[in-house]
Amino acid sequence: MADKLKDTGTLGFLEAAVKISHTSPDIPAEVQLSMKDHVMRHARIQRQTTEPASSTRHISFKRHLPRQMHVSSVDYGMDLPPAAEQPTSIGRIKPELYKQKSVDSEDPKKEAEKTCGKINFALKYDYENETLIVQILKAFDLPAKDFCGSSDPYVKIYLLPDRKRKFQTRVHRKTLNPTFDESFHFPVPYEELPSRKLHLSVFDFDRFSRHDMIGEVILENLFEASDLSRETSIWKDIQYATTESVDLGEIMFSLCYLPTAGRLTLTVIKCRNLKAMDITGYSDPYVKVSLLCDGRRLKKKKTTIKKNTLNPTYNEAIIFDIPPENMDQVSLLISVMDYDRVGHNEIIGVCRVGINAEGLGRDHWNEMLAYPRKPIAHWHPLVEVKKSFKEWQGRAASFDSQGSCPSPKPPPTP
Repeated sequence: MADKLKDTGTLGFLEAAVKISHTSPDIPAEVQLSMKDHVMRHARIQRQTTEPASSTRHISFKRHLPRQMHVSSVDYGMDLPPAAEQPTSIGRIKPELYKQKSVDSEDPKKEAEKTCGKINFALKYDYENETLIVQILKAFDLPAKDFCGSSDPYVKIYLLPDRKRKFQTRVHRKTLNPTFDESFHFPVPYEELPSRKLHLSVFDFDRFSRHDMIGEVILENLFEASDLSRETSIWKDIQYATTESVDLGEIMFSLCYLPTAGRLTLTVIKCRNLKAMDITGYSDPYVKVSLLCDGRRLKKKKTTIKKNTLNPTYNEAIIFDIPPENMDQVSLLISVMDYDRVGHNEIIGVCRVGINAEGLGRDHWNEMLAYPRKPIAHWHPLVEVKKSFKEWQGRAASFDSQGSCPSPKPPPTP
């Protein structure tokens, strides 16, 4: 008799559970209370097992995040957990069926790169005359720049870092697939070719206004396809650009941090292919390193001046004392300057390393922190100071003025 009652009670409980899953309104009150307690206990256990404990070093970071709705604060009421759902797809919403590829979500710059076309050119080195021969053959699928749906393209050719010597093809009228077939000769010793870059800028000619730039191609390695002993044909995608990119040169330096001593050492090794700033075609470069904390300059140090050169060698160490707990707040601004005895010194280009830097500057910094007490050296391209200074000002304004760093005078406006 007891077993029969037990079976009857079990069946009644299961029937009530089935009714709950179908959201039936005729459910006894005691069954609702027992099922709600069971569901809430199960949900609390599930949340405790799936939500890891937050690290204490992330608490301050989370304070800056916007307030969000936490799952633990939601009252599920009489809803069952996902595991108790019936294995049926009827009436269930599947978000993946409603996902659409949005054209607007794509990067417009990448989209423009796809529509800039291709260019075909050939390279060969004349060993007898020590001349690099660049032959512009043709272009294909150029974008239309005129109202008539066509363009009037031509190509400018540079052998960087020298921008004084440049060549230009003839203008081809009303075509998106021009055939140039023109050759140009750059006198250059063979041993200098590894340090040279080929720069092709494609323009659309306009008789009554400024010529529109279609795009550019920069061949970093002239020996990419062959040793240049014979004529080699190369196809390259034309990269989107609105203005000609200026090659300011590169700087090599190493970073080393000693956590026990709290000492950061930046060793300026050398620079190459710097932009000529003087009438003589050379520069008098030196390197200035500024220590920044939350966008404010704390200290600055500089190297010696190297006269009349675009490829100076320094091998000079610059040391800053920084406690380990402040390493996430600081960054270094490296400026390559041109010394001028009469007027003011000019900035050739800058680069930045730190936890808030971009690209190679951030990667170099993280690699230094990952390998303490070991010098890590990299080449860094120099960029224009205007772009870097705007970024610097924007980051400084975003920080709280009540930070842990002192408030020295701001950097001079370039």
